[in-house]
Amino acid sequence: MSPDTPTPVDTGLLEGRVALVTGGAAGIGLGIATAMAEQGATVVLAARRLENGEPAAESLRAAGHRARCVRCDVTSRDDLEEAVAAAVEEFGRLDCLVHNAVGGSAAPGPLEGIGDGWRGLLATTVRASFDTAQVAHPHLAAAGGSLVFLTSAAGMEGSANLPAYAMVKASQRALAKSLSREWGSDGIRVNCIAPVAMTPAMARAYAANPELEERLVERTPLRRIGDPVEDIGPVAVFLASDLARFVTGQTIVADGGGFLGL
Repeated sequence: MSPDTPTPVDTGLLEGRVALVTGGAAGIGLGIATAMAEQGATVVLAARRLENGEPAAESLRAAGHRARCVRCDVTSRDDLEEAVAAAVEEFGRLDCLVHNAVGGSAAPGPLEGIGDGWRGLLATTVRASFDTAQVAHPHLAAAGGSLVFLTSAAGMEGSANLPAYAMVKASQRALAKSLSREWGSDGIRVNCIAPVAMTPAMARAYAANPELEERLVERTPLRRIGDPVEDIGPVAVFLASDLARFVTGQTIVADGGGFLGL
């Protein structure tokens, strides 16, 4: 079997469950939603723009999966409440919420050169993770469900080039660890995934820096960049399934071995 050949897995690990994925219209979010749908979950794609999210949901429905798109700007507490309410009202429950959406920007470089763009990172990671957790808690408790944050190895090892990004991603891990302690008695598991995968954002980065792909592949022991559906999606499926019933407060790094600090 070649490295690019997906590993066969049993189907139906998430049959009967409902998962909401923020930033689910493309990239890693859509990859996770697709993998969950393939394992039997009903998926709700929370997207800031319906014109992006609805075609993604339609493609999943055309493949025979149960999927819906809801408009949601994760920087708005009201939007998050409405997205969760829509999932519960239509499908009766919420078993897993994956907070993947990220926005804002901070140009690579030293801290003293960072402008106001980093506030978008703060809003979509720190504040949105907090709001997402509060909004989802009663429904996840009712289902004995799972909350998953998409974080980054930068939040564990730091980054001289992306200090603001490293800071906000580290905060998500701290929140996940704290919630795993608080919510364990509620039967809720809280974990993180730190992925590296080929996404539209990665493609733009390659276009801006033609040497980037070679450099990333060279530092990755498995010598390739991950696929959102085949490489990152199954990790989220695992964390949302009963296979991970005794796993909480953890970060799974899915990056082909580029970060080995855990």
